[in-house]
Amino acid sequence: MKRNEGTIDRAVRVIAGLALIALAATGTVGAWGYIGVIPLLTGAIGLCPLYSLLGINTCPVHRR
Repeated sequence: MKRNEGTIDRAVRVIAGLALIALAATGTVGAWGYIGVIPLLTGAIGLCPLYSLLGINTCPVHRR
């Protein structure tokens, strides 16, 4: 599998995912906040399935 997320994209996803999970854990938002696991995981592995379907690639390095 090829990475399709750049460094900034990955960092934003990880931060947003952690923020959503923290808000859910503290009870600030409902249980839906645990959906932050998705951006956290996609940011950690560098691959977004939705980007693959839409043909988007924010990763500046193209592997062969």
